[in-house]
Amino acid sequence: MLRFSGAGVSDVGLVRPDNEDSAFVGPYVAVVADGVGGAAAGEVASATATYAVAATALARRWDLPELVLRDGVEAAIAGVQRGVQSDLRRLGMATTLTAVVCDGERAVLGHVGDSRAYLRRAGELVQVSRDHTYVQRLVDRGEIDLGTARHHPWRNVVLRSVDGDPVHEAVDLVPLPIVPGDRLLLCSDGLTDLVPDDAIADLLRTADPHSAAAVLVQAALSAGGRDNVTCVVLDVVDGPAVVGDGQLLGAVREIANVVDPAAVRGR
Repeated sequence: MLRFSGAGVSDVGLVRPDNEDSAFVGPYVAVVADGVGGAAAGEVASATATYAVAATALARRWDLPELVLRDGVEAAIAGVQRGVQSDLRRLGMATTLTAVVCDGERAVLGHVGDSRAYLRRAGELVQVSRDHTYVQRLVDRGEIDLGTARHHPWRNVVLRSVDGDPVHEAVDLVPLPIVPGDRLLLCSDGLTDLVPDDAIADLLRTADPHSAAAVLVQAALSAGGRDNVTCVVLDVVDGPAVVGDGQLLGAVREIANVVDPAAVRGR
């Protein structure tokens, strides 16, 4: 039976006063969410979305991953919308959301925004999420290349997020054909804006998942630490089912940041 053995690290960075990233790491679900910079209450948005997806997955461990992610994201959207409606000072709050769910046989990625998911297999690193950004759209149209995109002044303009808007595009659902020995990385752009993919691939060779997450975060800090940075490293293993809720990271560790957790859990 497939599951994850992993760990994560989240750091406020060297510039920002607060950590607006949130994450959850468990044996069958992992989530990274990044409160969109410049918007009100990003930590509330990221914590609420992370809580909603993790709680949905924990309550429905053996359901189809696609359904779990779809319903979890719907709960996340509802929670963020409820947060705006209950306090208009939060108007504009939003978050990215990158999550992976495994039912013991299959894994599926759910993704909105510009946090990322990578798969490392046999030493080769592949990005399995697609950035929902203005610059990625320019790349897709052939107007700029990847080298230009990395340093483009608008590279952080996000076109899709979990926010208070009543109209949303569907979450990207990407089947992940994982096998034992694979390693997954979920991370916020506090890592990928500062550390290139080849360096990420090299640092992911670190054997222990917690140590790998820690050295990735340290690499971002050493490169300037301009943003909050969160890294979750998951090794795919084959073994008996395990019981365990998981690890909370970042803003979601403060339950006051989660909008109406009882309502989210009851969906």
